[in-house]
This record gives sequence, C-alpha cells and structure tokens, in this order.
Amino acid sequence: MNDDVARAVEMLRAGGVVAVPTETVYGLAADVESATAIARVYAIKGRPTDHPLIVHAHDLEALDGYVAEITPALRVLAVRFWPGPLTAVVARGARTPRTVTGGQDTVAVRVPDHPLTHAILAAFGGAVAAPSANRFGRVSPTTAAHVRAELGDEVDLIVDGGPARVGVESTIVDLTGAVPAVLRAGAITPSQLGAALGSPVVTRVGGDVRAPGTLRSHYAPRARVVLVAGEDRDAQARRGAQAGERVAVLALPDDPAAAARELYATLRALDADGYDTIVATLPPDTEANAAVRDRLTRAAASQ
Repeated sequence: MNDDVARAVEMLRAGGVVAVPTETVYGLAADVESATAIARVYAIKGRPTDHPLIVHAHDLEALDGYVAEITPALRVLAVRFWPGPLTAVVARGARTPRTVTGGQDTVAVRVPDHPLTHAILAAFGGAVAAPSANRFGRVSPTTAAHVRAELGDEVDLIVDGGPARVGVESTIVDLTGAVPAVLRAGAITPSQLGAALGSPVVTRVGGDVRAPGTLRSHYAPRARVVLVAGEDRDAQARRGAQAGERVAVLALPDDPAAAARELYATLRALDADGYDTIVATLPPDTEANAAVRDRLTRAAASQ
C-alpha cells in the first residue's frame, strides 16, 4: 500500500480529518460515522451545520447502508458516470447521521475519480464526508498547496495528488423527486444525465432539498468580482484603475473544460497578487459552460 494511502487510512480510522485529492477539487475527508470528526470538518471550514456534506465511497456497493436503497436510477447513473464528477441525492440510510445531511432525510453521494483517493476509500472500507478543503464560501482548492495555504495545520494530513483535472465541483442531481433535477452545475450536463436515464432531467434552483454549493453567494475570492458584458470589460477595468483600485481582467480559455480547470487556480492567483477587483465576462450560455457561469455568478453575488 502506498505510504500516503496508509497514513490517510490510519488517520481516518483514528477520527482525523484528511485533505484528499479528487478529480473535481480537494476534499476535507472525515469518517461519516465519527461525530467528532464530522464536527471538526464543520469547524475547520466555518460551515453552517445545516449545510449538508457529500458522502464519498470507493464504489456503488460500498454505499449500502449509507443510502436507504440503491435505486434503479442511481445504479444506471453509477454505471455510466462513476467514478466521476457526479453527485446523486437519494434517501438517507441508517449509517449516515443527520449531522452529515444538514438534518435532512436525503443524502448526497458520489464515487470520486482519483487513484489515490479511490485507494484510500477502498482500504478504509467505509464512507467519508468530504466537502471542499477550504473556508466556507471561498474559492475551492485545486492543488495541495491551496489547501496548505488556507487551512495549514488545522488539517491532520494533506495528501498531494497533483492538480485537479476537472477543477470545479461535481454536478449534483436530485433523484428523490418525480423528475430528476440538477441542483448544481458541473462537468456532467443535464442532457448527458437524461440520455443515460432515458428520460428528461431538469435544472432546478431552490426547492425542498438543500445541497452543497447552492447558496446565492459562494466560491468567492477576497477580491471583488464584477461581471460585465464582453464589450464593457476593458472600460470597466479602466474605471476601477482610475478610482485607485488594483484591477485584473479574468482571462479564461474558450474551451469549457479548460476554463473550468483553470478558474479556481486563476482566482486564487489573482488574490495572492493582491488585486482589489476582478473584472470578468460570463462565457456563452451553453450546457458546457454552465458550471463556470454558475461559479462566477455566485462569486460576484458575494460583493
């Protein structure tokens, strides 16, 4: 067993909190069934306790007991998209305490696609709750260095698995209603989900089920984010500079996957450089761009 994997498993079994790499962002992992460890996750992040965590396991069958039932829809999506950047909301099982679900009788679950974390979960044998490894509401980390800079010694162990290859959080789909609904945009689109299920999948804002990362204000750098139309971007930057601000213009690749991969790292770099304002333009309104549009809109709403 890899030394990092062995140390992480030992720490998790001892009730520790471990920062782990996933294909989306780095997560702050703790044993789902350790009340002390889960409480530390909320405390480290400064996260409201009614804001649910995502339960991670190494495969679908390992979620038995953490979910009330492995439904046909969940199995179909697992076969098609797991391991991968998809989270499904289903009925909570007895092994998942309500402290993990924000008091709800639903639970968000996924199987991450990173070899180190997959090995950690397989060796651990249970499930972990793993929100993003950063302060609540701030920009998620996509490297171990980001975690170290933000959380430092508050985390018992940081497992370095290199840069996250997706770069934004997983798509969240709610399977508890009559019609499956995307609650948070990610790399997997509603059309892809609908094709796998053989029925339409809608996008829903709000509703009865609370899900991670769906607050109006979230994913925010310290700098103020200002969203403008493309033709106004340079003029807005000049106005800020004339007012004495240090202004950066956010430049992301046109390719949606590349833009998602670079978004958080770029925002963190601009914060580190001390900019006061980041002027940005939303990419075109397509399914492929939905995750980046969502994250930028929520980052701007925090101002």
